[in-house]
Amino acid sequence: MQRAVSVVACLGFRLQAFPPALCRPLSCAQTKILGSDRVKLMESLVVGDIAELRPNQGTLSLFTNEAGGILDDLIVTNTSEGHLYVVSNAGCWEKDLALMQDKLRELQNQGRDVGLEVLDNALLALQGPTAAQVLQAGVADDLRKLPFMTSAVMEVFGVSGCRVTRCGYTGEDGVEISVPVAGAVHLATALLKNPEVKLAGLAARDSLRLEAGLCLYGNDINEHTTPVEGSLSWTLGKRRRAAMDFPGAKVIVPQLKGKVQRRRVGLMCEGAPMRAHSPILNMEGIKIGTVTSGCPSPSLKKNVAMGYVPCEYSRPGTMLLVEVRRKQQMAVVSKMPFVPTNYYTLK
Repeated sequence: MQRAVSVVACLGFRLQAFPPALCRPLSCAQTKILGSDRVKLMESLVVGDIAELRPNQGTLSLFTNEAGGILDDLIVTNTSEGHLYVVSNAGCWEKDLALMQDKLRELQNQGRDVGLEVLDNALLALQGPTAAQVLQAGVADDLRKLPFMTSAVMEVFGVSGCRVTRCGYTGEDGVEISVPVAGAVHLATALLKNPEVKLAGLAARDSLRLEAGLCLYGNDINEHTTPVEGSLSWTLGKRRRAAMDFPGAKVIVPQLKGKVQRRRVGLMCEGAPMRAHSPILNMEGIKIGTVTSGCPSPSLKKNVAMGYVPCEYSRPGTMLLVEVRRKQQMAVVSKMPFVPTNYYTLK
């Protein structure tokens, strides 16, 4: 069965519990990194291999500190226009901007060619199985040639200068549209004229991203969580691991081969839904961890959650207890994503 979502939030989702397309405005900060040393600046702050990105290809990466903790998650795109396009969480905007500006000044004082520009654009997410079909009616570009985590600048429903990126935090196909503020209401209105598209809010986004096993910064990852503990080792570029040249590498890289004390895991249960801060216990009733996100899954008709437990309890199939409303209930460690993702890739 399909999940349905919309825009102005999201579009055409997994379950009939959601509309086919959802649309919502995103709370994100957008930045351009300019100059011939733009990759050097970004790679001095994140764990990903930015230099290997092809034109208009993007990647999810992480700002980290010297202790290996995650300062924020972000998407970095190597645009064909000669700059890096960075989208990070608005809730972390002040510290993210300060981080980038401090490094900018450091490199400029060394005579490096690098600059930073804050974009005053809105960001709309159109998500769901029919998202591309809906958007295609308003663009001249062939969206079949725009696979997951790539972007292009185009006119969208009469609004010029929009950057359309094939991504979204739902586990479904869809796009995020960076649109000049003056055209944002026009674009959202144009999208909503299609009966496939419905407005969506944070509750829809949260259940979709949780079903897809995606982290929410501040809940599931933070500056006291390393990428390895957070089950985000895949964000570490192979070249970057070998060079150990990103913040916190001396802590993070050894964790890849060694044993960390805890890991982020998926949990599934029936009964009352698990919520953030719910205690996780072993079968002897001893607290071993905490739920960081949880909700009922519209797609599975079960309750899903993620949280941190010691490594010895992280194997899928391990039975645990979760305390909900002062009552203990059975939960099982489950592989993530809970619901298979449907990202669009060229075949």
